[in-house]
Amino acid sequence: MHGGVVHIEIINTGSELLLGNVQNTHGAWLGRELFRLGLRVARQTTIPDGAIIEQTLAEAVRRSDVVLVTGGLGPTSDDVTREATAAVLGCELIEDEAAMRSLEEFFASRKKVMAPTNRKQAQCPVGADILPNGNGTAPGIYVPPRMNPVRPCAIFLLPGPPRELYPMFLAEVEPRLRSLAGVSALRGMVELKFTGVGESDFHQAIDDQLAQIEGLEYGYCARISEVDLRLIGEQSATAQGRAIALAAFGPQCISEGGDSLEFVVLEQLRRAGKTLATAESCTGGLVASRLTDVPGSSEVFVQGFVTYANRAKIAQLGVQVEDLEKCGAVSEEVARQMAEGALRAASVDVAVSITGIAGPGGGSPEKPVGTAWLALAQRGLPTIAEKVFHLRDRNGFKKAASQSALDLIRRHVAPQP
Repeated sequence: MHGGVVHIEIINTGSELLLGNVQNTHGAWLGRELFRLGLRVARQTTIPDGAIIEQTLAEAVRRSDVVLVTGGLGPTSDDVTREATAAVLGCELIEDEAAMRSLEEFFASRKKVMAPTNRKQAQCPVGADILPNGNGTAPGIYVPPRMNPVRPCAIFLLPGPPRELYPMFLAEVEPRLRSLAGVSALRGMVELKFTGVGESDFHQAIDDQLAQIEGLEYGYCARISEVDLRLIGEQSATAQGRAIALAAFGPQCISEGGDSLEFVVLEQLRRAGKTLATAESCTGGLVASRLTDVPGSSEVFVQGFVTYANRAKIAQLGVQVEDLEKCGAVSEEVARQMAEGALRAASVDVAVSITGIAGPGGGSPEKPVGTAWLALAQRGLPTIAEKVFHLRDRNGFKKAASQSALDLIRRHVAPQP
């Protein structure tokens, strides 16, 4: 398989995944990591615990170059991934001495007695390699392609808990995959995140230029009001792609490396030594929610006002009754007063406001559904106001409008050098 197209399959085991009790995040995470290496997942299957793993694995190794199996390496009777793999390979399970020592040390370091059932976690098929697990009791297992009696197919058995799986993949699986697939150690991924532009804008502006860069793979991932551009290749190729993208859409670039807009905004404010408040109407607190999803946001974010009704805007933010009556709640005047009122009431350095029409009703020819006014007030500086339009369903509008409010901060509050 060295240097060619690699057919990769993922098998996620666990009845809890199919019952919806636990969200299956493995597929998305592994897909991103493999994409970073220039590799693609051809198939992904989720199956319950138990004997079905043997049949599923037998089918997978007949059509794949690499199979990644997650879960089923625990000490209980329904953890049968090792046994199923040995059956598919037609070999025995043996107890690995180094794995057993690691298990004994794990329990001893925690002053616990190892149960007899844990011994099975030190077993592996004859000829396979043990992958150490520094974060749990279940070591992983690597079956080299030469051990597959059907066709050369590498098998990786990995623990189910993310805190064990992710470090093991990066430390033990990735180097082996690079070798198997002929992926250069110099090959990497650059991820650029943009807002305020659509995927079609990228296709029209830079696709032809990116396609001409030798050794570069690239792809887009579009979300509401966001587009991720992923560039994969050696450093010279990704640097060329990055330069092309930023030349076309530099002002719209949120981050390099995958940081979210809310993280970037908080980091800019933190570096500028400024505090923030929000005043929201149509988004119902979503801007504040996104900000407080970021660990450490309390260093910057002080208070959020959700003033949905006009009387709340008047009472909490000091919006003038006559302006509400004359201009309406969705207007530049009201947005400005909301931001300035939040700045005063919360005693902060920066305040952002948003008022709009989420729909499906409430619009007019002058102010159709999807209209929103934003304002940014900063201590000692003139207040800035912007009008945006996001014609989406109600939830989509709220997400897009919250993105516009956060981006208003990003574009106008500069961090200290």
